[in-house]
Amino acid sequence: MSRRTFGLMLTLLLAATMANGCLPLQTPDPAAGTTTASAGRDLPLFYAVYATPIEEPWDAVIHQALQQAAADGKIRYEYADDIGYSGDMERVLREVAEEQAPAAVFGDAYGNEEAVRRVAGDYPAMPFVFGSGLGPSGQNLSVFDDWIHEPAYLCGMLAGGLTQSNIIGVVAGFPVPEVNRLVNAFTAGVAETNPEAVVQVTFINSWLDPPAAGRAALEQIAAGADVLYGERAGVIQAAAAHEAFVFGNLTDQNALAPDWVVTGPVWNMTPTVEYVIDALKTGCTTALDLKDFSMMAVGGASLAPFHGNDAVIPKQTLDAMNERLDQINQGLYRVAIDESPPANQTVIQ
Repeated sequence: MSRRTFGLMLTLLLAATMANGCLPLQTPDPAAGTTTASAGRDLPLFYAVYATPIEEPWDAVIHQALQQAAADGKIRYEYADDIGYSGDMERVLREVAEEQAPAAVFGDAYGNEEAVRRVAGDYPAMPFVFGSGLGPSGQNLSVFDDWIHEPAYLCGMLAGGLTQSNIIGVVAGFPVPEVNRLVNAFTAGVAETNPEAVVQVTFINSWLDPPAAGRAALEQIAAGADVLYGERAGVIQAAAAHEAFVFGNLTDQNALAPDWVVTGPVWNMTPTVEYVIDALKTGCTTALDLKDFSMMAVGGASLAPFHGNDAVIPKQTLDAMNERLDQINQGLYRVAIDESPPANQTVIQ
């Protein structure tokens, strides 16, 4: 499938949305929010509610896309973060819905799935757009996820060519389907360029615990790994301290260790945010699975810039990766979605 064809499909998706069960555009309360410019009050308010601190990379990607939309003068944006998983999500969402009356509510569900779905069901005229491992709900809860398995596969191809020890380490958060598919895609990429390499996987059972991720990375290195994939924050610094090449995740993380971060899967929430903004402009939206907006073909996923570190990759490996990249973008190659538990895994309790 070409980019042009994919773009046409998304245009048709928008048209279908407008034709089926649309919801009215919410009018923000003119007294809500903290924006002082009077012109800004005419913009729709997008409010995000995050379970983890905004520094956590997954939420940071959503935050940055919404910030950019606000900077471009398309929305007003406010947020609350570090809500946690102990029952406060439902209370905060209800306060936001009642006191802020936003045009749309964004956030991360997962551990707060039941709370998010209860609140969305009680405000059927208010669009909710949440990261979730489940499907859309009712008429107003749309879902998305970081479908970056495609660039993860490409990173695996590069890792397979880089390793000298034939041992590659992966440090990830939880062994859940959304993470498993990244780890499995990375592992499949390794197998394409280096069938002899072994990928060892450690799950730290946390979304944000850099010290634990760093310790897991050091254990991987001690076991012989000379290339790592840091699905969670904390891996890059440990790898760089031992001069091991490392792949980041979700954002361009080269600045953390410029000589050792090769590249990494990057998630871009802007296509998803832009879709929601455009739907609201028409005066309607419906509950959808917005996963397609996170694919490489529409700019929702990519490889982070190499910052010159492509020079360390064997030419044969780099050429093979670039060929796969072109095939993915042209719709000629599909990276398998495998959400089963990865092989060679250790879960830290």
